[in-house]
Amino acid sequence: MPLLTRRNLLKASAVAGAYGVGVGIAGKFGLAEAASEPQVLKAVKTTASITDAGVTKDIMTWGDGGMPPVLRMTKGKPYMARLTNALDEPTTIHWHGLRIANKMDGVPFMTQPYVYTGDSFDYVFTPPDAGTFWYHPHCNTLTQMGHGMTGVLVVEDPADPTFDAEVVLNLRDWRLGGDSQFIAAFRPRDAAKTGTYGTVRTANWHQEPHYDAPAGGLIRLRIAVTDVTRIFSLKMEGAEATVIAIDGNPVPKCFPLDLLLIGPGQRLDLAVRMPDSEGAVATLEDIRGTTPKTIAKLRAVGTSLKRNVGDLVSLGENPVAKPDLSAAQKIPLILSATAESAPADSICGTLGYSFWAINKVPWPGDTADPTAPLAELKLGKSYILQLENVTPHAHPIHLHGMSFTVLSSSTREVMPLVSDTYLVQPDEKVQLAFVADNPGDWVLHCHIIEHQKTGMTSYVRVV
Repeated sequence: MPLLTRRNLLKASAVAGAYGVGVGIAGKFGLAEAASEPQVLKAVKTTASITDAGVTKDIMTWGDGGMPPVLRMTKGKPYMARLTNALDEPTTIHWHGLRIANKMDGVPFMTQPYVYTGDSFDYVFTPPDAGTFWYHPHCNTLTQMGHGMTGVLVVEDPADPTFDAEVVLNLRDWRLGGDSQFIAAFRPRDAAKTGTYGTVRTANWHQEPHYDAPAGGLIRLRIAVTDVTRIFSLKMEGAEATVIAIDGNPVPKCFPLDLLLIGPGQRLDLAVRMPDSEGAVATLEDIRGTTPKTIAKLRAVGTSLKRNVGDLVSLGENPVAKPDLSAAQKIPLILSATAESAPADSICGTLGYSFWAINKVPWPGDTADPTAPLAELKLGKSYILQLENVTPHAHPIHLHGMSFTVLSSSTREVMPLVSDTYLVQPDEKVQLAFVADNPGDWVLHCHIIEHQKTGMTSYVRVV
């Protein structure tokens, strides 16, 4: 297995060459499996006006230079995207939350080779689940994601209820100085704690943006936390907001948005009932911290539609296999700090430090087989991840390629949510059950990227 070390770079380069410039592993599928011509995602460097202080250089994105496009696809229908790399460094795309084939997962060199400058790679897959997801590189992640490469992905279901409008919010920070230029991506003392926060907070690359929505209407507000560090405690002022889905999956029972905590990698779908009066404003706030921060505002326009949340039919469940709890094997995973020295390399590179670990081993730790999987799972069998956070900091743990059901928490009551990312609180023990129904090597890591890159990452193997 060509696993993730700089020693394998030359070998990986040869592998990439074997696939040929302009086509990746997916090329063997051919365009016939895609519903139409591929959507081209060109990775580029550009400039953008993030603050009023001036134009920011060295922005990274896909497309024509603005925010990465909101990608839309349909549940159960083939989709194809062609990544072309015009950056001066390698990149890939990971489709966060999508249960697709391992070779489409975008992790070098675990599932595919680097896409080098001037090369292309075709991603072909059929999304099995509807919901709100997102996409980002799994190369040089702190820099590429921190410089802009985080986009929202919407998988639509024709059977979904009808809304009067939809607003998509891509929530992320930027590490910018007073001159609006990038500053150091992280500080070691912060990476060893909660992570290094950005200096400029944005939604859709704007500070406190405003959007018009029909007065008295029902708005589907899709929120993706694509930041590398920040955890949000969300509240809606001036309108009724009901949670209808978390991390792409409908909640077992809709409930009011009430200071809901979501971390990097997580998504939230809200049904917002707009005020009846034209000009009235609904404000989405982050109240985590000492002072509430406005994220975005929705302004009511026109004559009231007089809709009611009760008008909505429920979202359909996604076809996620239900684990057999009576036969499920338990996998203990301890999230901890570490005193080991810095690894020579890590999944998606290293920051030169080791601060975090899974089962007391930072990736790739000083063990007999430092790149062995956390566990080898049998295809079709049920498992329970027993996550225990013994640190004083929260960790949003993300599992690639599969979805789990939340069973229990030692600190609070939980709903049986289906998800791919769980925000594990300090001193919390949580049980997450899933069916190992997707063969391959699947990364499991903290989505606070500094934590991921300083040890809190590994993978499971499904065979």
